[in-house]
Amino acid sequence: MRDHPHLAKRPAGSPPTRTAATPQINERLPRLLDHCPELKLTHDLVRRFATMLDNHDAAPLPGWLSELAGSGLAPLAGLAGALHEDRHAVVQGITTPYNSGVNEGRITDVKLQKRIMAGRSGVSLLRHRVA
Repeated sequence: MRDHPHLAKRPAGSPPTRTAATPQINERLPRLLDHCPELKLTHDLVRRFATMLDNHDAAPLPGWLSELAGSGLAPLAGLAGALHEDRHAVVQGITTPYNSGVNEGRITDVKLQKRIMAGRSGVSLLRHRVA
């Protein structure tokens, strides 16, 4: 398993915390958001979703999905549609403290290794690379 020093600093089982923005980001972000209304809208929607995750509160989700769908930005509207189709799972993901992030990360690593080694060797080398 790869070393992740930022993960080692927190107790096992505790959720990761959001890091404070650097002074340069604090100075530049407002100017950037003022310059690009689409980015400002996206930033606001993402921050509101992050607040739902932080508070484990899915009550604002229906209104948030409506705003996402009506944003006028095709990628956000597409995301809203996908989240709406699976909204029960989204609500569970927001309200429960459990997640499958570790497993998903390992699956992604295995798939990446498989793609890297495509046609080069068999299962023994894949086991060596993944373990």
